[in-house]
Amino acid sequence: MTEYYTYITKDNDRWDLISNRFYHSPNLYETIIKANPDVPKEPILEAGIKLRIPVLDESETIKFDLPPWKK
Repeated sequence: MTEYYTYITKDNDRWDLISNRFYHSPNLYETIIKANPDVPKEPILEAGIKLRIPVLDESETIKFDLPPWKK
């Protein structure tokens, strides 16, 4: 079962800005859009819209492999 944060939009909120706020990446905005099918897909959202923000699993988080340190 997916867990969600709740977020109430503010003036001039955009999908990518909300994505960046919760996921530290503006590129995951489609995850938020899919969780809110009744919200109009406008570039700038009206203030006062209650959004569901999916909590991402650790497996969906971008991971980087660091190169081994050279001695």
